Amino acid sequence: MRVLGIDPGTIRMGYGIVDEDGRDLKLVDCGVIQAPAKAPIEARLLKIFRGLQQLLDLYKPSAVAVEEPFVVQSPRKSAMAVGEARAIALLASAQRDTPVFQYGPSKVRSIVADYGGGDKEQVRSMVALLLGGVSLDEEQLDASDALAVAICHIRQAEVNALLAENPMAQALKPTSRRRAAR
Repeated sequence: MRVLGIDPGTIRMGYGIVDEDGRDLKLVDCGVIQAPAKAPIEARLLKIFRGLQQLLDLYKPSAVAVEEPFVVQSPRKSAMAVGEARAIALLASAQRDTPVFQYGPSKVRSIVADYGGGDKEQVRSMVALLLGGVSLDEEQLDASDALAVAICHIRQAEVNALLAENPMAQALKPTSRRRAAR
């Protein structure tokens, strides 16, 4: 499985591509699609969109995993901008018929760092460790966040596959409760 992880932003869009073979994870590429901070929003979104299109065409991931914004911490304007960047990622993926999965920051941190309240530094350290000790410096926090989202999706897909294979696990799955129609 090859996953493109995305940490959305309208100036810096972090990306990370991870291959999974059995239990082994391999870093394929990571970086940041950089848009000029002073450019109009539509120009920045177009630059990011084109960058994502190039990544999707070059690496042909089997899935795209996008981090959802943590709205409580972000001011309203910032949350809207992240939403616009997420929409660009969803659109570029849909254009290539690549399935998209979305994960909240605490889910990503809990899967990657075993603690949902971990900070960016803990996540960066664990990502480097999980990818065989690759070097990720502080300048690559957006890329390491994107790699964490990709790893989160890979691990979640493994759990989902195990649950699907095991009839006993199906009995343990929580069911949704619906209110009776009146």
